[in-house]
Amino acid sequence: MDYALETDGMSKVYKSLRGHVRALEPIDLKVETGKVFGLLGGNGAGKSTFVKTVLRICRPTTGTCKILGIDARNPSARQNVGYLPEGTNFPRYLTGRGVCEYFGKLKGLTGAALKAEVEHKLKIVGMQDWGDRKVTKYSKGMKQRIGLAQAMLGGPRLIMLDEPTDGVDPSGRHAIRDVIRALGADGVTVFLNSHLLAEVEAVCDEIAIMYRGKLLRRGPVKQLTEEMSVRGGRMQLRFRTGELPAQLPQLLDGAAREDGGFKFSVKARDEIPALIDALRDAGVKIYEVVQYHASLEEAFLQIVEDGDAMGVGGQQ
Repeated sequence: MDYALETDGMSKVYKSLRGHVRALEPIDLKVETGKVFGLLGGNGAGKSTFVKTVLRICRPTTGTCKILGIDARNPSARQNVGYLPEGTNFPRYLTGRGVCEYFGKLKGLTGAALKAEVEHKLKIVGMQDWGDRKVTKYSKGMKQRIGLAQAMLGGPRLIMLDEPTDGVDPSGRHAIRDVIRALGADGVTVFLNSHLLAEVEAVCDEIAIMYRGKLLRRGPVKQLTEEMSVRGGRMQLRFRTGELPAQLPQLLDGAAREDGGFKFSVKARDEIPALIDALRDAGVKIYEVVQYHASLEEAFLQIVEDGDAMGVGGQQ
């Protein structure tokens, strides 16, 4: 199996006046080629430090990293990588088109090939009509689109995006999501780093959750949410019903009433028919029975809470 990114025990410790601060616990992570992978975590979780360490903007304290199969210490490992850092500030005197031409030249593009690719990428991000305006006239969303355009120049096989939709309005977020989906469909590996759960959930094939510099969990979004939906070996059900009797049937001991019905947990699906029979015997009309599925937000908060209980992260 091919991996666009592999880390083995990679960690980062900063020295400060207060001692050593471990920004990254040793991290083992593999991202398959052609996947859209999301690194999810709150502010200060270590996501940006991880990206910068992978790209050797920061040197790791321990461990190794490979990018597209090449040791990250070798500059050639980054030849096929596009990067959009968090909070990018472009030179104020440049236009959006000028930004793309500048970064295109850094990637080895020249002449007609450079101009053609810049126009193509500006069109993809919806900025071809705004390319001749200086970046000082751009909104946050427009700057992010230009940043995404420059990250795509040169046809990189891996694109790393650090908070690409942070501070972007809904229409801008929608446009950026469409670009990320298109990249994934074309077989480009996209590593998306964000604290915005909805953005990650909308585009990623797989996610990892980081908290205080440590990876707590990883897997497809559906897998993580389903695991959180079944806690303590019990499956959560929601019943939408007609009027409920003052005393629910004995089989429903522990049920929680809610508007339009109640919720209840069972150990196995085989218990559901008996519950339905008991409700019907009590004269209750049943309109719907659905299994409760945790949202990504609920799963994230539960995983972080579990990490907190284990005393994850901190200073040394």
